[in-house]
Amino acid sequence: MTKANPHITRESMSRLKGRRVSVLGAARSGLAAARLLHAKEARVFVSDAGFIPTPVQSELRALGIGFEEGGHSARVQEADFLVSSPGVPDTAPPIQAALQSDLPVISEIELASWFCHSRMIAITGSNGKTTTTELTGHILHHAGHRPIVCGNIGTPFAERVLDASPEDIVVLEVSSFQLDHVHTFRPDVSVVLNITPDHLDRYGNDMDRYAAAKLRICAQQDDTDAFIYSMDDARLSAFIRSRQHGPDREGPRAFGITTTDVATTPEHSDAAGYLKDGYLTLRIDNMEETLMQPNDLALRGRHNVYNSLAAAVAARVVEVRSDVMRESLRTFEGVPHRLESVREVDGVRYVNDSKATNVNAVWYALESFREPVILIAGGRDKGNDYHKLTPLVKERVRALITIGEAAETIHTQLGPHVEDAVRAESLADAVHLAHLLAQQGDVVLLSPACASFDMFASFEDRGDQFKQLVSNI
Repeated sequence: MTKANPHITRESMSRLKGRRVSVLGAARSGLAAARLLHAKEARVFVSDAGFIPTPVQSELRALGIGFEEGGHSARVQEADFLVSSPGVPDTAPPIQAALQSDLPVISEIELASWFCHSRMIAITGSNGKTTTTELTGHILHHAGHRPIVCGNIGTPFAERVLDASPEDIVVLEVSSFQLDHVHTFRPDVSVVLNITPDHLDRYGNDMDRYAAAKLRICAQQDDTDAFIYSMDDARLSAFIRSRQHGPDREGPRAFGITTTDVATTPEHSDAAGYLKDGYLTLRIDNMEETLMQPNDLALRGRHNVYNSLAAAVAARVVEVRSDVMRESLRTFEGVPHRLESVREVDGVRYVNDSKATNVNAVWYALESFREPVILIAGGRDKGNDYHKLTPLVKERVRALITIGEAAETIHTQLGPHVEDAVRAESLADAVHLAHLLAQQGDVVLLSPACASFDMFASFEDRGDQFKQLVSNI
């Protein structure tokens, strides 16, 4: 991860006409960046270490954009700056070469932000950021705004930014990878839901480096901006204390959220979103408002109380009324691949949680169920410690089915704590075994705790295949 480059300013860098820019990666983010650069009359070159699909090659040729595939040549460095896609690690040779020669490297969201004239709410966190992003957009839509929901959630920021007017509100999901190379990126409202172990393989197994990437979301904010964070996350609370007593006291206004009752936790007495007498409650600018009980939320589980409080505080900061928030929080239908009910067969409910790509996400999923669970887990390991799931596995998982590259590790760490633990050769095999093991009243839960790339194109592909397999039972 690089530090913000003092020579990069939004004003100077956004004058792109005639400038040479190399884009690393030709997937969604890279292609969106290349299109935006072309629209701004830059001289664009796209380089991908893998192979570029024929339709993408055809589009690049039609736009007059040069490209290469199957590796990165020296031509990448013949540029005024590089735009790196989130899938390209800092260890990639072209990024290393650029950093060593002081050639600026920026992310796609940094590029897009230069041309954003809308208010911006940016949301990150190890878990819950997609749900909170969609939920915030849902609330704003019902409040009469035109939210532009984009970023890591699917549609790249660079693809939507030129559609955004000053009257719109961009609601942006951002990952740590997208924040690695931001320099001037400054949302009006930033949200960090939590920081727990994830993607540590990209950060040298160093939690401090991973956390620093997440916290770059607010690095350029000042006291006219808002920073929303979980007061129950020790690392985030320590960060806020350091900001309040350190040299950066003029940073953004901090709005804490907590799922504890403020009456019993005096240290959270200044929270902006909290529980009080069993009700979700907001207090912004010393005005306290009771919203609703957790049971009235459309989304189940304690983690979704956090997500709902974060979205509600963000909405209140941009002046959405409480009655609109209540109705929106009651009617939100959730996001695909996150605790998504697929169907019920013979009294057994099948739930797709393919988006759970780390241990904490699986913890939140298991915490959401009181029924016995048949858990399907596994995939490509990201440096996970599955032992952390042991208490909930003992309490709620009746059978464990493991798949993918991490199958043996998960089986070894969690298998001894369940009645049945089996390894499956494929997802189809896993669903068949789950069907055989499940009893009336059980939940069959796909919640992998791992990346999908050992067996699938993406977590969406994994979830879609699971849903298709379940529909065939």
